[in-house]
Formats: sequence, structure tokens, C-alpha cells
Amino acid sequence: MTEVHRNGHRVVAVIPAYNEERFIGSVVLKARSHVDAVVVVDDGSSDETRLVAEAAGAVTVVHARNRGKGAALNTGFRRARELDPDAIVMLDGDGQHLPEELQTVLAPVFAGQADIVVGSRYLNGTCDVPRHRALGHWFFNRLTNTLSGISATDSQSGYRAFSRDAVDALHFSSRGFSVESEMQFLAQDLGLRYVEVPITIRYTDKPKRPVIPHGLQVLNGILQLVGQHRPLLFFGLPGLLALFAGVIWGGIVVSIYTSSGQLAVGYALVSVLLTILGSLGLFAGIILHSVRGLFVNYLRANDGRNRTP
Repeated sequence: MTEVHRNGHRVVAVIPAYNEERFIGSVVLKARSHVDAVVVVDDGSSDETRLVAEAAGAVTVVHARNRGKGAALNTGFRRARELDPDAIVMLDGDGQHLPEELQTVLAPVFAGQADIVVGSRYLNGTCDVPRHRALGHWFFNRLTNTLSGISATDSQSGYRAFSRDAVDALHFSSRGFSVESEMQFLAQDLGLRYVEVPITIRYTDKPKRPVIPHGLQVLNGILQLVGQHRPLLFFGLPGLLALFAGVIWGGIVVSIYTSSGQLAVGYALVSVLLTILGSLGLFAGIILHSVRGLFVNYLRANDGRNRTP
């Protein structure tokens, strides 16, 4: 057993998996030597992922169809909570993450320093990340950091640990691979402590999914998160810009009428349209921002009562 177990902590590993029969067995076997239980969520695989995971000693939950990583994590967390863990660690089932580094990822949780710990492949600069992946990660890091309000060097890492408080508080609305970005939004909203630790990652195979469609899927998910978590930015800013453009366009209409006595009907219609749309967007953003603030405050207050012994 590891030092984590000698300190009396109960740890459950959650592994979302889709068509990972080649690697899932070894990942489960290695992870079991560091945790008390391993939960594998077979997300609608067409191969023998479930059978291999069970043979390796994992608790399995099966989705009848592929529902996406976020849905698989919700299912895995729900099953893991039934095992009453002190912490949950998630890792990928394709062998890229080293189960031997579980203790490194868990350490800040058990030291009381963090609620969400992210294993970052960029902190120590030793991981040989393919150039196209590194470029995509850089873009999504900048986007997620700016919009969520939490800074991270590896917003897309799937190697993470969660305190019991985080486990009880988190539920993911993302269904796909934007779920890691969603965790930064949720950490900011719920006041969860978020830190990173360096990890090693291995790239032994080509990507299972086409790079560009995968990146577009993540981008679409992040934009949806902005609409849900930052409505004032998502609706209010474009509304304000449209309103400003409508006012400018209206000034042009007035200027033309003053100088020529002619009403520029086309320009006037554009001005009215921009002003109406801008006003609707701005007020929608303000209203949704206020409603969301009330909802977040309620969640925080309710979570605080649940944590009170």
C-alpha cells in the first residue's frame, strides 16, 4: 500500500472509457495498487472494454450508447460516492497517464490545500507533447483561463483529483470533452480551491479522433459554458456593441437629414434594428447575470450548510 493508505484515506479512481480494451486492463491493475477501488464507466463501447476492466478488478458501469466524457464522469462520480471516498481521482483509460503518479496528484487534497488538483503536462516542461496538440492546448488554455477567471497551464488535462467537498458539489452539464474546462468555471463559481501539480504523459498512439473536429467540439462546448456561466459577457457585450453601433448609425441618419433634408430610410432601419437587438441583448445579459448570481449564492449557502458538522 502507498503512503496515502497508511494515512487512512479512502480513495476511489474513476476512469471513463470508450473502446479502450487494449489498455484498460493494465491501467486498472496499476491503479488498484494505489487506491481502494476503481470505477470504470464503459461509455457505449463496441469492444470488450467492460469485460477486460472487470477481469482486472474494476467496478464497472455501462452506458447503452456513447454519451460523452462529461456524462461518463457524472455516472462515475455518482457510483464512486456510493463507496464513501475521502477523495476521487480521475484518469484516462488509454494508458497516457501514469497510475504511479496518483499520490502526486492526490497530495494537495490530503494536505488540505486544494479541492481540485489538475495534473499538468506543462508545469515541468519535460513532456514531449506533439506540436499540434500543444498549439490546441495553448489556445484552449488562454480561452478557458480568460473566461473562467481561474488560471491553469493545462486546462484540458484528464488527470485530476477531487476532495470530498468537491465530489459532493460537482455535477457537469457538459457531455463531451469540454468537461475539463467546465471544472474551472465550477471551481470559480463554487469557491473550490484549484491547484496544479506536474505529471508525466505518454503519447504512444495516434489520436483516436480527428484533431480538427475534436477541437471544434471542445470550442463549441466552451462557448456553451460561457453562455451558461458568463451570460453578461455572452449576451451583454455583443448587445452593448450592437447598441453602440445603432446609436452611431442613427447619428449618420441625423447628419444626412441635416445636410440634405433627405431621410435615409435604409440607414434609419439599420439603426433601429441594431438599437432594438442591442437593447434586448444587453438587458437579457443583465437579467440572466442577476438570476445566475442568486442561484450561485444559493448553491454556495446550501453547500456551506452541508459542510457544517
